[in-house]
Amino acid sequence: MNVYTTDKIRNVVLLGHTGAGKTSLVESMAYLAGITTRMGKVDDGNTISDYGKEEQKRKISIGTSVVPIEWNGMKINILDTPGYFDFIGEVEEAISAADAAIIVVSGKSGVEAGTERAWDLCEKYKLPRMIYVTGMDADNASFKNVVEKLTEMYGKKIAPFHFPIRENEKFVGYINIISETGNRWEGSKVVDMPIPDYSMENLTLYKETLMEAVAETSEEFMDRYFGGDTFSEMEIRAALRTNVIDGNIVPISMGSNLLSQGTYTLLDDIVKYMPSPENKQIAGFNMKTNEVFEANYDFAKAKSAYVFKTIVDPFIGKYSLIKVCSGVFKSDDMIYNKDKDIEEKVSKLYVLQGSKAIEVPELHAGDIGAIAKLTAARTGNTLSTKACIIEYGKFEISKPYTYMRYKVPNKNNIDKVAQSLQKMTHEDQTLKIVNDTENKQLLMYGIGEKQLEIVQSRLENEYKCEIELSKPKIAFKETIKKTSDVEYKYKKQSGGHGQYGHVKMRFSPLGDTDKAFEFSQEVVGGAVPKNYFPAVEKGIQESCERGPLAAYPVVGINAVLYDGSYHAVDSSEMAFKKASAQAFKKGIMEAGPVLLEPIVSLKVTVPEYYTGDIMGDLNKRRGRVLGMSSVGKGKQLIEADIPMMELAGYCTILRSMTGGRGDYSYEFARYEQVPSDIQAAEVAARASKVAEDKED
Repeated sequence: MNVYTTDKIRNVVLLGHTGAGKTSLVESMAYLAGITTRMGKVDDGNTISDYGKEEQKRKISIGTSVVPIEWNGMKINILDTPGYFDFIGEVEEAISAADAAIIVVSGKSGVEAGTERAWDLCEKYKLPRMIYVTGMDADNASFKNVVEKLTEMYGKKIAPFHFPIRENEKFVGYINIISETGNRWEGSKVVDMPIPDYSMENLTLYKETLMEAVAETSEEFMDRYFGGDTFSEMEIRAALRTNVIDGNIVPISMGSNLLSQGTYTLLDDIVKYMPSPENKQIAGFNMKTNEVFEANYDFAKAKSAYVFKTIVDPFIGKYSLIKVCSGVFKSDDMIYNKDKDIEEKVSKLYVLQGSKAIEVPELHAGDIGAIAKLTAARTGNTLSTKACIIEYGKFEISKPYTYMRYKVPNKNNIDKVAQSLQKMTHEDQTLKIVNDTENKQLLMYGIGEKQLEIVQSRLENEYKCEIELSKPKIAFKETIKKTSDVEYKYKKQSGGHGQYGHVKMRFSPLGDTDKAFEFSQEVVGGAVPKNYFPAVEKGIQESCERGPLAAYPVVGINAVLYDGSYHAVDSSEMAFKKASAQAFKKGIMEAGPVLLEPIVSLKVTVPEYYTGDIMGDLNKRRGRVLGMSSVGKGKQLIEADIPMMELAGYCTILRSMTGGRGDYSYEFARYEQVPSDIQAAEVAARASKVAEDKED
């Protein structure tokens, strides 16, 4: 592949709902650009983008893939992203490296939740965008419906560029709205054709929509538009070029991926209207001068780049995907990783075409490429030189809230699973592994359940080790509501010195469940010698780790040793520790033991027409709705306190209730007493487990 300078590069991310046609659009682009001689199909598992085994098996995109397209002397780096919501982290990584976006919409399905999310991401990151409607060869596809819906949602910035011509219900050509010309496909060629009479009404409608969008770009154009003046084709294209980059106009085009019709025009429009990196600004921090480093994709400045994605694949190896922010990266360069404080040599530079690595001699500012086998590099790291150490801010990655417990059935594979999961967390920033020592369980966090299921499958098929996923244990705790006064005498004789420890203790609620216990003594007259007090306290401390009610940690206990007795020969620290432990169990069970459950502060953001359903569902889940407020764009933020155990599977349920348009987050708030029926169920479950363990 040729080396391209900054002005000849376009970095474009494909966004949209799952199944909209992003991957098949890449196939069409690759075919027209001569990368392939035959277009692959998602159903056949032979596309350039979806090269992973799980992607081919499930027929969905799971990771972002980069496919550079050489087109008319330009290089278009296409970043094909997953549409499934569980893989939003992959989308956010791709957006961090993109300078523009193509939002892909299915002509059959129309505007979907993924379309709206794609638009919101473009707004958030201020990405110029175009909309491409796919599947126009399908009988039930409607370009008109898509345009009307988008205009209704996003206003006059929506600007149709082309619309389809149908003859005998077949997609045969398109009309260029800017030039008002008809075009027909004859094989792989496009020939002029007169505009059919039945298309004139739509041409008038779309031309008016386009003119309104152009008029909105300046006061001069607005005055001319309302004065009845018309704009020349040259004026229209000049206004489009500037305002598409600014995000004030969003062009809409269409085509058929399977027939590779409309793709040629789309590639031309990407070159014409999408910005090159030289039109973008980016700044880092010079760690040596303590000054802002205005990189701005200037090839003449000191070299710097950031790692926007990491691929760790047992089949193709490890690649750090970079976007060059300044200077020119070359083979054999020495680069310094500020985040890891390590200098490494770049043996070779690559551009990735799906899974295929193509070696290149250099990468100019603004370009996207890959470096193999950078041992220390992680996603988000900055690469520069020791002479000019640069650091860029980290891009935002969604926080995972869905989690499941996992076990390794084959104990011999524990280390292998740990190492494999570590590699996968390097690749997927939304995958988190947590060792919950308090509840003795390993937890795997992700955006959704599908993501965790795929991690399990990848471990089995790619890394040759297995895990079992299950519902996690809730971090209940035990405490007391009453007071108790108990005594316990530990006495044991087995030849020689015996064991003797005798304690009298009071247990009462501490009033602070953030602490496990407080221990004090009121012993008078030396009934229990002072040197045994630490042993008594130790017995209480160890007992708090596993409560007598349901084997959960005990909190909020005030323990007072007020009397007891000892034996001059047989008493020992061990005996008093055992005595206090038994007194603890007895005292807790006599003091009205209860279970506490974790309560979280939940925030749910949904379109306002779903608020009633969401609040009703939260009430069913024992949630307490605290309030609701508008967050703009027709969305409401619902805040509630809800038991942690009631959020099991909430990600899937929320998506189902809102058609994928709802988001949620939560953070721990406090512990509260559980209802009696839940406590009874937990105690019964504990008793059943103890019985099973005895049988084993």
